[in-house]
Amino acid sequence: MGHGGNIIEELTSDHREVEDLFRRIEAVPSGHKDRKNLIDQLTIELVRHSVAEEQYLYPAVREHVADGGALADKEIKDHTEVEKILKKLEGCSADDPQLDRLFMTLKDSVTRHVQDEEATLFPQLRAVCSADALDTLGDRIRTAKKLAPTRPHPSAPTTPPANKLLAPGLGLVDRARDFITSRGKTL
Repeated sequence: MGHGGNIIEELTSDHREVEDLFRRIEAVPSGHKDRKNLIDQLTIELVRHSVAEEQYLYPAVREHVADGGALADKEIKDHTEVEKILKKLEGCSADDPQLDRLFMTLKDSVTRHVQDEEATLFPQLRAVCSADALDTLGDRIRTAKKLAPTRPHPSAPTTPPANKLLAPGLGLVDRARDFITSRGKTL
């Protein structure tokens, strides 16, 4: 992930990438190790995306959009639900009978969240922010994703300043663990 463009273009591109991963996962038979590897890759992308949104998108929504606090709180609640599912998926092996059920729950939750952001939140943000502000936020989102954790941390702070302070350290530890275990290598 790291597509370029303003914050809305960047996050929308991430959404399409996640939808593609959902399709790729569904094409692999249950119990196959490639299915679990793709789910690990999906987890990495979803966590990085969520952390970046929590650092930059939702504070911008709070600041600029009418009733932005309530919108941001709802989206962060969605993220917490997704992170809890991801944490459960992380503990599953490829042949775990829970894997497919958890994956479908995750897909449903993420799909609803994406539809809500794209239909409601993004248009409202675009209406109240200048093109320059949206471009700057896009740059910040890309930087945040590079430093973000790659594993779910459902109890980690979700609002600034604590999330901005802790995420890079968690990200460093997660990327070291991923390197040692070869987790998230593209299939």
